[in-house]
Amino acid sequence: MGKIVVDVNKCLGCGACVKVCTLGAIRVEADPAAKNKLGKIAKIDTGLCSLCSTCISGCKFGAISMDFGEGPALTDYHGVFVFCEMTDGEFAPVAYELLGKGRELADQLQTKLSAVFVYAGDGAAAEKMGRKLISYGADRAVVIPCEKKAENLEENYADAICELVNAEKPEILLFGATMFGRSLAPRVAAGLRTGLTADCTVLAIDEETGLLQQTRPAFGGNLMATIVCPRHRPQMATVRPGIMKALAPDASRKGEVVTAATGAKAISGLELLEVVKAEKTESIKDAKIIIDCGRGVGSKKNLKLVKELCEKLGTAYGCSRPLVDTGLCEYPHQVGQTGCTVAPDLLICLGVSGAIQHLAGITNAKKIIAVNNDPDAPIFAAAHYKVVADCMDVVKEMLAQL
Repeated sequence: MGKIVVDVNKCLGCGACVKVCTLGAIRVEADPAAKNKLGKIAKIDTGLCSLCSTCISGCKFGAISMDFGEGPALTDYHGVFVFCEMTDGEFAPVAYELLGKGRELADQLQTKLSAVFVYAGDGAAAEKMGRKLISYGADRAVVIPCEKKAENLEENYADAICELVNAEKPEILLFGATMFGRSLAPRVAAGLRTGLTADCTVLAIDEETGLLQQTRPAFGGNLMATIVCPRHRPQMATVRPGIMKALAPDASRKGEVVTAATGAKAISGLELLEVVKAEKTESIKDAKIIIDCGRGVGSKKNLKLVKELCEKLGTAYGCSRPLVDTGLCEYPHQVGQTGCTVAPDLLICLGVSGAIQHLAGITNAKKIIAVNNDPDAPIFAAAHYKVVADCMDVVKEMLAQL
C-alpha cells in the first residue's frame, strides 16, 4: 500500500492542501525541517488519509506525492497470462479467443503463455481442464484451487490472482470483457497497483518498445484510442468477446498443468446463495446469417421491408449506430465496436457506408455481401461480393421472388 509524502524542500506551508482535503487529514505545523519563511510544513494524518490523491493535484508546488516504496524492476516481468473464466463447469468462449491472441503476443515477445483458471474440482478434473487450455495454445495451465463456497464471486478471486501475479510476475495479464471479467479485472489491477485498459478491440506489440498496445473505442466510438502502460507491470486489459479468433484445438500440444500455491477463499460474510438464470434470448452474436442495415435504408417504412425479408429468409437483422441513434432500431441489434461484434457465415450489408467502428464489428464474418449506391463506399473494401445499387431496390426484388 502506498502513502502520501511531503517534500520539505518544496513545501511552502501555504495550507492549500488543507483546504482541498475533505477528510481533515492534513494540518500545517511548525517544523525545524521546514525550508520556507513560515517555518511550517504540511503533515499527513495516516489514520485519516484515504489516499484519494486530491492533495497531490491541489498542491501547485509539487510538494506532495504518492510513495509506493521499492518495487520489482520492469525487467523482472516475463510471460503472458490469460485468465480463463468458467461458466457452469465449462470455459467461456472468450477464454479460447484470448488464448489465440495470447499465443500471438507471446510468440512476438519470445516468452511463455500461461492460462490461469480457478477451479473447485478434484485434481484429476483440474488436470483435464488444464490440458484442454494447452490444446488451445497455452504453454502451461495454472490452477488456482477454490473453496466450493467461493466459486463465481469475483471478490473471492482477486486476492488469489494478485498473489499469483506477484509471485510469477507476468508482463501481460488479459481478461475477457464479460460481466464477470469487467468486475474482476479492476479489483486485480487495484491490488497490483497497475493500469487497466477496458473493453479492448485490438492488441498488438510495439516492435520498438515491446510494450503492449491496447486499442479501444473512445468518445462514444467516434475515435480509437491506443493506450500503453510504460511504467507499471503487468500490462492489463479486458478484451471484448467475439473480437479475437480462437485457435483450432491441437490435442498433441505439450505443456504442464501446475497448481498455484495460493487459493481462492470465501470472504467472510459473503456467500452466493442462489443463481437465477435469465431466460435465454436470441442474440445476433450467435446468428449464422445477418442482414445488416445502414443509413442508406432511408426510413422506418423501408426498415419494415427489411425485417419482412429477414422473417422470410429466417435471418437475424442488425443495424449500424446511426439507425439506433435516430430511434429506428433497438440497441441489441447494433453491430460494431459500440454494439455487437458478429461472426456469421453470411453477412448482407444494405446501405452500410462502412465506418471504421462498424467494420471492426464485422471483420470475423466469413462472407460479406455489400449493397450500396456509392461505388466508393468503404464497406466495399471489406466485402467479398459488391453490388452497386439502391439497397431498397434489391430488397424489393428479393421479396418479389420469395
